[in-house]
Amino acid sequence: MGAPAREIVSDAERIAALRLARSGEIGPITFRNLIERFGSALAAVSELPSLATQGGRAGQIRLAGLAHAEQELEAARAFGAEMLIYGEIGYPKLLAASEGAPSVIFMRGEMQMLVMPAVAIVGARNASANGRKLAESLAAGLGARGIAIASGLARGIDAAAHRGALKTGTLAVIAGGIDQIYPEENAELYEAICETGLIISEMPFGHIARAQDFPRRNRIIAGLARGTVVVEAAERSGSLITARLAGEMGREVFAVPGSPLDARCRGTNGLIKEGATLVETVDDILDNLPEQAAEPASPLFNRNSPHPASTPARPRADPKPAQRPDSQSLANALFELLGPSPVSIDELVRQTGAAASDIQTALLDLEIDGLILRLPGQLVSRVRPG
Repeated sequence: MGAPAREIVSDAERIAALRLARSGEIGPITFRNLIERFGSALAAVSELPSLATQGGRAGQIRLAGLAHAEQELEAARAFGAEMLIYGEIGYPKLLAASEGAPSVIFMRGEMQMLVMPAVAIVGARNASANGRKLAESLAAGLGARGIAIASGLARGIDAAAHRGALKTGTLAVIAGGIDQIYPEENAELYEAICETGLIISEMPFGHIARAQDFPRRNRIIAGLARGTVVVEAAERSGSLITARLAGEMGREVFAVPGSPLDARCRGTNGLIKEGATLVETVDDILDNLPEQAAEPASPLFNRNSPHPASTPARPRADPKPAQRPDSQSLANALFELLGPSPVSIDELVRQTGAAASDIQTALLDLEIDGLILRLPGQLVSRVRPG
């Protein structure tokens, strides 16, 4: 495969994005709002101190250090990886359309894989021989029809799916840094994927995966794919988390039925009872796979701009939202409407009569001040005291 078009933003913009992304106080949704508000990560980093001061925040946002971000980008590139920022041309469109899409991702391998339509295949780590054989066969069959296979590089079903798609293309999303192979037994598979497929991680370079990092990885697997196929999964397994996330994103969920006597099939059988499409062959997947699972987000950076790192690709309703005279009064009104129970942003728009863009700007101010929490499903609430 040939190399795709490379960076469209400067290294200074990438480093600024890393400083935002590696801050414990700025999650993916806040990152997205900051980029949309200020037009670039560089501008957001510059404006954050004054924005926090205007909001009356007691302390400054603790951004990751400049040197630390520079070292991370340098180390990743020395390892053979590249970085993409949310909103950049080249960032996977379906992933960008998912809620909470990663602020930055690192990739090693064939980046052209990102333009291929993808299906996720996930399942039990302690999979049966038949389960592994079927996962590998489904992956190979989908690959032969031009579909890339996304999975999590775990032992069992994940590894079998990756092996089935090695010749045609596979995406392996890992829970640690791009340089951290887990489990170690899949080191050879990791290197083989780098040759013909793509390794993806949102975590810092050198980060060793923890238990809480795997659900974050699962949301990326689901976000990359038009549909998710589960082959063997026990009740309350990580694979069911991936399936649930796929369903919440509006993507198709498929499940392979199994014996009710096998605990590894209880999760998949449960998915079928809940409405997942039953899968026995590749055609069961292709016949129920939409051509496009979600409306892709527009890029925030403009390839044709002379300064793509600092110019927004789409016009903003208010080019200087930080200077709006009624910004603080709207933020105060929203704060009064909020409590510990989550409220939808649409409901706040309805009750205040304010424009959705102004609501988002005011909520961003409150979030930076540490006064509200953003929750899945476009919900917000006050930060609970203590």
